[in-house]
Amino acid sequence: MINRQNIFKLALALTLVVVSYLVFSKPSYNINTIPHFDKIGHIGSFFVLSYLTYFAFKPRWYILAVVLAFYAVFIEMVQSQLSYRSASFADFVADMVGILLFYLTQWLYKRYFKASKLVDNNVS
Repeated sequence: MINRQNIFKLALALTLVVVSYLVFSKPSYNINTIPHFDKIGHIGSFFVLSYLTYFAFKPRWYILAVVLAFYAVFIEMVQSQLSYRSASFADFVADMVGILLFYLTQWLYKRYFKASKLVDNNVS
């Protein structure tokens, strides 16, 4: 059955494939063109992964954070074994910032709508 949650699950699966391809493939561009472009990519990717995971499964915040943290560590471990990539703790931190930014925007969004009384206060 096609419902909203299944659409998010499909989008999450596709996004995981795309992100994995991007982080494991040899870059075809100069990564030094834009300062910290790599970190911006990590933050954005993990923001989107957090968003899709949240709406696909509605996990508790700490479950989502731990699962995506394991994925982030996995990415860095694989990149450390590739001659054309490198692993860094700063990339892991950028991944965690992406998750944190998702939850911050989610909190602000809920706070705004509760303050505007556009959402029932009993709905989480």
